[in-house]
Amino acid sequence: MSGMDDREKGLEGRYAHDQELEFKATVRRNKMLGLWAADLMGKSGDDADAYAKEVIKADFEEAGHEDVYRKVKGDLDAAGVEASEHVVRTKMDQFLAEARQQVMAEG
Repeated sequence: MSGMDDREKGLEGRYAHDQELEFKATVRRNKMLGLWAADLMGKSGDDADAYAKEVIKADFEEAGHEDVYRKVKGDLDAAGVEASEHVVRTKMDQFLAEARQQVMAEG
């Protein structure tokens, strides 16, 4: 019975670790997306960093990634920046893949 308990605890620990890494990657993706969108809107320096933080916070509004998409797309539209749904979603996917690689490399 002890072997099963140990295995279960190991799997639970692995799952928790994987979830933590995915959370870190998502936060990093949101920051990268925010900085990209900020650049398109002509923001730089502290303004760009502040906007990236707004994008990170937007992800806590609801489960999933739609809250982030709506925030960025709405802000780009309001700023008069041409960015299609496809472009924004593609950037979200690209930045998430890049963020996952970075987080995994850091361990």
